[in-house]
Amino acid sequence: MSETGTRTAGTEIDLGAALTLLTEATSVTVLCHVHPDADTIGSGLALALVLRRRGIPVQVSFAEPESLPGSMRDLPGVDLLVPPEQVAAEVDLVVTVDCGSRGRLGVLGDRLDGARTSLVLDHHRSNTRYAQFNLVDESAEATTAILARLFDAWGVEIDADLAHCLYAGLVTDTGSFRWVQPGTHRLAERLIATGIDSTSIARRLLDTHPFGWLPMLSTVLGTARLVPDAVGGLGVVYALVRHADTEGMGAEEVESIIDIVRTTAQAEVASVLKETRPGLWSVSLRSKSAVDVSAVAGSLGGGGHRFASGYTADGDAETVVAGLLAALG
Repeated sequence: MSETGTRTAGTEIDLGAALTLLTEATSVTVLCHVHPDADTIGSGLALALVLRRRGIPVQVSFAEPESLPGSMRDLPGVDLLVPPEQVAAEVDLVVTVDCGSRGRLGVLGDRLDGARTSLVLDHHRSNTRYAQFNLVDESAEATTAILARLFDAWGVEIDADLAHCLYAGLVTDTGSFRWVQPGTHRLAERLIATGIDSTSIARRLLDTHPFGWLPMLSTVLGTARLVPDAVGGLGVVYALVRHADTEGMGAEEVESIIDIVRTTAQAEVASVLKETRPGLWSVSLRSKSAVDVSAVAGSLGGGGHRFASGYTADGDAETVVAGLLAALG
């Protein structure tokens, strides 16, 4: 075992130490979080493409749902995706990407136990540092931005295939570049300069839905409620997506609802409560500027970013809504 590999569990590391782990690995499994978005998949596939080019055996997976959302099926490297039951039980290195906790790996969480070494690459401030080695950059706008810096330090040329994967995570996690920081647009320009069709990528990921999304949206928005006295008078708006509402809809259609609800002018915080199966809810939270929803989500067993977080809850709709409002104050 290398000197890097003898560090104690939960060690925080930098890019250089992460590169040592990756270059010394003899086999790698890259794990994305459940109900994957473009940041976790884009990061996972980009990393896997680089590893494959370097002759390192690699596979990528996520626990659920059964198939990758349609908007991401044209990402380079999707042939490296394997179903969860085919993920090796033992491997030299497991890398998780854009995943804030072991629980977010679903049934694949046990693959951490079968790995000689484990590494987290993430940007969530609520990350629990659950691997042996953790590279968590809370200032990064997306995990794909961390991968871009990792590739630069590795001497990897970011070509069009890698840029496609990295741009997918960048455009989605920044909300089409609404939440950026110095350097974000420079990275986007660099990725676009490789020849990728940024317009097509963004449209496919953010602005394309089947017709059935419209009547579903009508039903869900009909449940929207504004609670102006919540959050110390800053207001909260929420909507319910019941299990029956999502029949025939993909995860992308359900996840897109929060971006409509959050436009409510009278509410600092927006929430969409999605019933993933009867009695089990996935709750999305968004805030504009004054509320750290990652703290709220954390108090309810979840986590995420300051302005975008989530958690899961059990019970009927009324109970879950009451718990949310109590946590918001």
